[in-house]
Amino acid sequence: MIRSCCAALLGLFLFASSVFAAEKELIVASDATWPPLEMLDAEKNVVGYSIDYLKAVAKEAGLPVTFRNTAWDGIFAALESRQADIIASSVTITDRRKKAMGFTEPYCEIRQAVVVPVGSSIKGLEDLKGLKVGGQIGTTGLIETMPKSKVDAVIKTYDEVGLALEDLAKGNIDAVVCDSPVAQFYANKKDEYKGKLRIAHITDDVEYYGFALRKDDQALIDALNKGIAAVKAKGLDKAIIEKWLGE
Repeated sequence: MIRSCCAALLGLFLFASSVFAAEKELIVASDATWPPLEMLDAEKNVVGYSIDYLKAVAKEAGLPVTFRNTAWDGIFAALESRQADIIASSVTITDRRKKAMGFTEPYCEIRQAVVVPVGSSIKGLEDLKGLKVGGQIGTTGLIETMPKSKVDAVIKTYDEVGLALEDLAKGNIDAVVCDSPVAQFYANKKDEYKGKLRIAHITDDVEYYGFALRKDDQALIDALNKGIAAVKAKGLDKAIIEKWLGE
């Protein structure tokens, strides 16, 4: 009898929790300085690949979401302090980060790229020895790829990757290391850099983006994972990839 009552109460609790989750507006933090994955449009709305992907996932999961532009240097603190519920900001899933936060299943596969001025003789990471290399602070290009390469370069960090690439175009640094979709956007699609920048190298190591959450929000992680699975099963991800990452 006690077991039956407990089961009934548990079922009621789970039902109430699911209703609450469906009604609560979830705050999604995104550093909109990482095109074409996260960026601002002309009306200052946060748009991009990660945004459209999470919107599709949230729709499949029945979760209302709202996006908030949040600087990268404070984005993880916003999650920890509950100012945000989800981070959709090209966060690479790493063992180090998994110790501090939870992740969904991957929603994007990328590599690291080395961007250099047109005319540069740089061909790979080994050529960066002794040179000035820029990148956005706290990104895997600087905290994972460069240390693993064991190349003794002079590292210069920036609050935004766009500032690093601007400095590169001005000749103040020799190369920028960043995620491959961002490198391709700046080198191939951004008008002011066409004919000025090129991609010298793309690493073999693959990285995976996941949506980041607090470790104790397992129910929300599970709901988003179901949404990701539905997006992939229905082929909805193909249109998003074509829109933002297609050649």
